[in-house]
Amino acid sequence: MEIALAACFGLLIGSFLNVCILRLPWDYSVMTPRSHCYGCGAILSWFENIPVLSWLALRGRCRRCRLRISWRYPAIELLTAVCFAFAVRNAGWSWSGFRLCAFCALMIGLIFTDVDWHILPDEFTLGGLVLGLALAAITPVPIGIISFIFPLAQPRLASFVEACLASAGLGGLLWSIGILYEKVRGREGLGFGDVKMIAMIGAFLGLIGALQVLMIGSISGAVLGSLWIFFRKGDFGRDPLPLGAFLGVAGLAVALH
Repeated sequence: MEIALAACFGLLIGSFLNVCILRLPWDYSVMTPRSHCYGCGAILSWFENIPVLSWLALRGRCRRCRLRISWRYPAIELLTAVCFAFAVRNAGWSWSGFRLCAFCALMIGLIFTDVDWHILPDEFTLGGLVLGLALAAITPVPIGIISFIFPLAQPRLASFVEACLASAGLGGLLWSIGILYEKVRGREGLGFGDVKMIAMIGAFLGLIGALQVLMIGSISGAVLGSLWIFFRKGDFGRDPLPLGAFLGVAGLAVALH
């Protein structure tokens, strides 16, 4: 029952993430105006906003102007539902489960905004950083290295220190790499959004988990991104790679394994 409830809640959060992914990169409000068709401008009724089911009932088209509605809307809702179900299965109906659900929602939002717009909104990264640090003071981050070094330390304090060190350390590391690349190549190779994102991941997963995400995301991004550019006959020196999207997928894999 708990897993089913988590999945239902994930559907609702996934629906909200669709709004955020579409509006945050343009600094639009996620509250107003209400959800509407981007073809004819018609405000959607409540029964047209039911996650997944409305898209199926409408056969992927606006009820009024018949504009096609992307399959990604229900896909993101289903993805969020599945991640929430796994999170509650792994961590239970607890603060740890809530933290894992929140982390998954942030990762999904960042993956798709980076793929679409090459933007990692502060609402996800900095807002997630604050939330991750706050939750670290409530429930211990996974595999806290501070607890290994100071086994007698108060668990919540050790967890918060772990989250702070992971955020600052990995954020600083990625920022330094970006600065070095810019000095050597004479152009920006790493956006500051990626720095804020890895800092946020550190707040949620701690140093060890965030290092795993950084390693997996960077390697997969370099390999798959290079293959993508090669087969598209693009420019390796100029075509941007959505590192945030690869970090997001790696974050989901590490958090839910």
